[in-house]
Amino acid sequence: MVDSQYYLPNDIGISALDCREAFRLLSPKEQLYAHYLSRASWYGGLVVLIQTSPESANIYVLLQKIFRKQAPAQLEAVATAAGLSADDYQAFLVYTAGLYANMGNYKSFGDTKFIPNLPKDKFKALVWESQAFKDNPDEMEALWNNCSQALYSLEDKQKQLGLGEKGITTYFSGNCCLEDAEFAQKFLDSKNLSAYNTRLFKTEVDGKRSYEVRLASAVKKDCAVEGEGETSCGRYEFEDAVFIVQRGDYAFLMEKVSQNLEKAKDYAANENQRRMLEEYVRSFTYGSLEAHKEGSRYWIKDKGPIVESYIGFIESYRDPFGSRGEFEGFVAVVNKAMSARFSQLVSSAEVLLPELPWPAAFEKDRFLKPDFTSLDVLTFAGSGIPAGINIPNYDDIRQTEGFKNVSLGNVLTVAYATQKDKLTFLEENDKDLYIKWKGPSFEVQVGLHELLGHGSGKLFVQDDKGKFNFEKTAVRNPETGELISSWYKGNETWDSKFSTIASSYEECRAECVGLYLCLNKQVLSIFGHEGEDAEEVVYVNWLTMVRAGLLGLEFYTPESKSWRQAHMQARFVILRVLLEAGEGLVDLKECTGADGKPDAVITLDRSKIHTVGKSAIQRFLCRLQVHKSTADVEGGRALYEGYSAVTADGSHDFLKFRETVLLRKEARKMFVQANTHIKDDAVELVEYEGSAAGLIQSFVERFPDDSEEVEAQLLEMGSCDATCWC
Repeated sequence: MVDSQYYLPNDIGISALDCREAFRLLSPKEQLYAHYLSRASWYGGLVVLIQTSPESANIYVLLQKIFRKQAPAQLEAVATAAGLSADDYQAFLVYTAGLYANMGNYKSFGDTKFIPNLPKDKFKALVWESQAFKDNPDEMEALWNNCSQALYSLEDKQKQLGLGEKGITTYFSGNCCLEDAEFAQKFLDSKNLSAYNTRLFKTEVDGKRSYEVRLASAVKKDCAVEGEGETSCGRYEFEDAVFIVQRGDYAFLMEKVSQNLEKAKDYAANENQRRMLEEYVRSFTYGSLEAHKEGSRYWIKDKGPIVESYIGFIESYRDPFGSRGEFEGFVAVVNKAMSARFSQLVSSAEVLLPELPWPAAFEKDRFLKPDFTSLDVLTFAGSGIPAGINIPNYDDIRQTEGFKNVSLGNVLTVAYATQKDKLTFLEENDKDLYIKWKGPSFEVQVGLHELLGHGSGKLFVQDDKGKFNFEKTAVRNPETGELISSWYKGNETWDSKFSTIASSYEECRAECVGLYLCLNKQVLSIFGHEGEDAEEVVYVNWLTMVRAGLLGLEFYTPESKSWRQAHMQARFVILRVLLEAGEGLVDLKECTGADGKPDAVITLDRSKIHTVGKSAIQRFLCRLQVHKSTADVEGGRALYEGYSAVTADGSHDFLKFRETVLLRKEARKMFVQANTHIKDDAVELVEYEGSAAGLIQSFVERFPDDSEEVEAQLLEMGSCDATCWC
């Protein structure tokens, strides 16, 4: 029996993202702008297949070829003839939908591998009976032979993403370990290069370590970029090793992204959008991260656009070292009614920021009021769709020039709809409250998390010229009362310093800000909650967080003592902090479910949230910020890893609770997205049903003009590096 965490259940929730009305309200010019941005995003999103695992692109191509010849309904009869039961065929559809939705065969949320929930011989029989195989047996058999072993393999190392012996990664060649990642970071820092749009390949030349730093770009020649000065490409001696920086990773896809961004430029609404797209094209053409940063500056200046978008190598959650960005691109339409609330929250930010529990010197010198909009997603290409985003992730821009926040309204609507009988680990009366108030409370939490969580806090920096951005003789550590003695130097960033814990630590800080500030009546009033309703929102927000902390145990791997998901680790840490606060604030106990199997129940004493709870979060949040501001990696790591520890010791046997969580876990929902096509000079929106078949059909129709060329290029990219993963 395969552990159920390694396959997707046949009854997994699949919902269509509704954007019909939002798209209809766009002008023809705005629709064309959105269309070409979507095309760029979808082409770029295929990069994630290459970034996820060695076999993902192969599996994707195999499945695309099958379903391009026969739609899911047509293939069903073939499956029956091949000896598959109805459940087997549904498992085949769900696996395919999962591969498309995650852009690879590892879950985007949790980083565990998933394999088909049907026997390998039945999967193979269906491939052999398919029309695609009959039309081109040699090609299809070669595809099967290239990926079938990895398709089903659950060797320990292949069960999750990770570096070295801890798991699979394609951000680094298979012979790299943590020491290589750290050494490469030292080199990159010395050359003022960011790792965001790179991968690292290690070889040995004449007995000497040699590293290839590969930049994502359409151009393969190592020529200088206009405005870049001297190119960073070339061969460098560094300590006892050689580094070769070269362009051309994902070249075909980067060219497709750039071509569509060029087309979008013709329909841009203003100069900021045009300049933004020019810089993005320069970035994806030449592999220049500086150009992407420049594009992000124009993006920040583009206030309140009707069509909002962002594209590039953005989030570093899935790089085991925490420095390389996964490609994503989104296009969305502003929801004006909901955005008005977020705008009010932005206006109140300068009043709310001083409420945060750290001294004024630890807050940014000036709050740069960002755009904060609620968006209905038209396109979100990448490995998964979040509920809210705070970008760009470049610290130097965020600290001094600003950022934007977005809440993805149509994602929130379907992602968090919950059935009572599927709600785990809560008492019956809490379940009713949870269902009623989960949506409104999550809206508040997302708003606070993105705007005042990720948007708050100062980093103390000494720049290349020795200049400090703080009063070195005046700023004191509130924990010790002593002058601070550490800070960021030169090119050091939050990600490069805190590396493996940076993402989760920052998510935890933002979640704590949300918990802390949701206690503020002014905040609740902005979202339309007063009196008893406001208290229900607070209670359900805190209850959601402690329950999420328990659910987070699904994403912990005891064998490697590692966490596979940044947000869930963060929520477990918060649960630990609130349990430690004592005084009956949170109670977590084992029990037996109605089915006779192990169960658990978590409760929260609402009368103690404003006292015991607030005090615990206040102290913890201040400590998180002080370590972050002062670049105190040692102290921050000790604090965060201490609370992240999952053990059987102490008052709670978390390893045992983890078994219960795995027993009762519910699979994360998948989303079906629309396509846009140009017909008679107008943009047509094509929608699909919220099912595995609908999700599959949307991907089959996603690249109507050049699907075979795209697939050939994906296979070529995979085969070029095939020897690097051994």
